[in-house]
Amino acid sequence: MAEADLPEKALKVLSILLIIGGVAMYIGWGIAFGSWNFFEPRFIPVYGIVVVMLLFGGLGLLLLKNKE
Repeated sequence: MAEADLPEKALKVLSILLIIGGVAMYIGWGIAFGSWNFFEPRFIPVYGIVVVMLLFGGLGLLLLKNKE
């Protein structure tokens, strides 16, 4: 049973790290460049990465929750 729990724990840690990384990137980029606007054309790619990180992290946690 211990071997079966390892992938779930790893996925949970990865999902949490994606969410933390996305929030940290949003805050860090906003502080560094003074832009909190998602729709400013020159910052769309950076904030697109943030959104993808948050979505994958949230989706990973939801899938693990529904698996139980």
